[in-house]
Amino acid sequence: MSYAAINMKSCHALEHVTAIVRNSGTSFYWAMRILPAQKRNAIYAVYAFCREVDDIADNPGTEQEKLQKLEDWRAEIERLFSGKPQLSTSIALMDPIKQFSLCKKSFLAVIEGVENDALASVRMPTFLALEKYCDHVACAVGRLSNQIFGIDKAVGEPVAEALGQALQLTNILRDLYEDAKIDRLYVPTEMLSEYNIPSVDARLAITHPSFPKVCDELASIARIRYQDAEQALDQCDRKTMLPAIMMMQNYQLIFNKLLKRGWTRLKKPVSLHKGQKLWLLMRYMRIYLPVGL
Repeated sequence: MSYAAINMKSCHALEHVTAIVRNSGTSFYWAMRILPAQKRNAIYAVYAFCREVDDIADNPGTEQEKLQKLEDWRAEIERLFSGKPQLSTSIALMDPIKQFSLCKKSFLAVIEGVENDALASVRMPTFLALEKYCDHVACAVGRLSNQIFGIDKAVGEPVAEALGQALQLTNILRDLYEDAKIDRLYVPTEMLSEYNIPSVDARLAITHPSFPKVCDELASIARIRYQDAEQALDQCDRKTMLPAIMMMQNYQLIFNKLLKRGWTRLKKPVSLHKGQKLWLLMRYMRIYLPVGL
């Protein structure tokens, strides 16, 4: 293949992942957008990978079909790290892997985590199992992001662990009602058992009179993780970690809204409106970015 053809393929791949990020409506878009071009393109490619893998679990299909598609992605990651990717998103990851020494283990961890979501019925038997799930679907992404940001592993790993868990626990608390409708219940069975809440039927579990008490416990853990993340970020160059800080602030606002709404009105959705997202963006651009950038 000629250089021109390779370059055209790479440009198409970059356009592909950029479109995925832009069209996703993710609140992370502007946090990623402010990065320098090389880092921004890398983060876009990582996000697109996570989105495509996650969509396999969320889109219609049988458990067997979903697991096979995830296995196909596992094979694609092997091809990617052998220099022979076939998919547009993995082609877009080629340069970032070389530029930032992105770890194959983290990509495979994301796939392994999403395999839980692909099951017809999702339960977390213990809090340890939930922590492992969070590590795969959230902390692993944080580790890839840290490599792109250029943060030393010794100071970056505590951020990835604490912030990844905080964000994922917030997701779980936010999506309790929607997840229960498709037989997903990420609240650990052992925590439910302490309040004699059966976990066989997810929809019944979240309406149990004692369920709010379990949510309070999980929210307390999430609050501690946010505090841990703040302390870990204090050990980093905050300008370098600006996207992570913006994501944390975004999710903390959602978390606080969840606490205010409480756990008896789970049907009521919680999200940030555009004004709040814009306020966060302008706040951190003003504080951390040079005037005129």
